[in-house]
Amino acid sequence: MSLRIAVIGLGAWGSTLAGLFQEQGHQVMGWSRREGGDPVRLLANAELVVMATALQGVRELAARLGPHWPAGVPLLSCSKGIDLDQHCTPSQLWQQQIPDVPLVVLSGPNLATELAAGLPAASVLASHDQALAEQLQQALSSDRLRLYTNGDPVGTEVAGALKNVMAIAAGVCDGLALGANAKASLLCRGLVEMGLVIQELGGEAPSLYGLAGLGDLLATANSSLSRNYRFGLALAGGLDRDAALARVGATVEGAQTARAVLALAKCHGWHLPICEQVGALMAGTLEPEAAVRRLMGRGLRPEELVFA
Repeated sequence: MSLRIAVIGLGAWGSTLAGLFQEQGHQVMGWSRREGGDPVRLLANAELVVMATALQGVRELAARLGPHWPAGVPLLSCSKGIDLDQHCTPSQLWQQQIPDVPLVVLSGPNLATELAAGLPAASVLASHDQALAEQLQQALSSDRLRLYTNGDPVGTEVAGALKNVMAIAAGVCDGLALGANAKASLLCRGLVEMGLVIQELGGEAPSLYGLAGLGDLLATANSSLSRNYRFGLALAGGLDRDAALARVGATVEGAQTARAVLALAKCHGWHLPICEQVGALMAGTLEPEAAVRRLMGRGLRPEELVFA
C-alpha cells in the first residue's frame, strides 16, 4: 500500500525516515524549519503526517497546524522528551490542539546514522487505535526497519524520553572510566527510575522492557552515535552544560527531559537519584566525581523493583 506522507522536520531522524519511506514506494513530501516555507501546505494531500521535529518545536507547530488538520488524517509522532512547561509528552501536546487526531507514537532503538547507512533496526508503533497501528505496521515496515505494535503510547513515550537522561549518565560513567560493573549497575537502577515514572504517569510494564525502554536505553547508553551519550562524555571531561552542548552540536533531548522530570518528581514526591545527579551536573552545582560519590554514598536499602 503506497501512502502520501508528509514528514515535518528533516533533521537526522526525519531525513532518515523520509528516505526509508521513499524506498518503500511511498510519495514523501518534506518540510524543515531551516528551509522555511509553510508546513500547512503539506497537509492538504497527505494521508499520513510524520512529526519528526525536536520536542522544542512541537508546541508551536501543533498550534500552527492544528486549525488546518484534515479530518481523519493520522499523525505519527516521532519526537522524544517531556515538555518543560506543561510536563507532558509530545503526543499529549498534539492532542491539546487536535483532540480527535488519529495518533500513533514511533519509538525504539533507532540511531539514525546506522539506519541511513543501511543497517537494520526495530521499533514500536504505540496507539490506543490498534487497527491504525497495525495498518501502519504493514505499510511502513521494511527489510531494514521492523515494526511492532503496542497499546501504550504514554509508557512508550515516557520510556523514550527518560532513557535519554540515563544515556547522559552512562556517558559520564564512561567518561570517568568507572568500568563495566559501575555502568551495569547504573543502567539497572536507571531502569527502576524509568519504570517508576512510567507507572506513575499511567504507562504499562511491557513498555519499560520493550524496544522503547530497555531496547532504546541499550543503544543510546552505549554508542558514540548517541548525542545524549556524547553530551555525558563531555560533561565528564570537565565542560559545563553550554560548552558540552556546543561540542555535540545538535539537540540533546535528555538535558530538557531531566529538568522536566525533576519538576514532576518535586510535585509528586518521586525519588529519582540518577535524574537528580544529571540535573545537578547540568545546573553546574556538582562535579561529575561528586555526583558519583553521592550515588554511591546514599543510604542502604532493599533492591526495590517496579512492576514486580
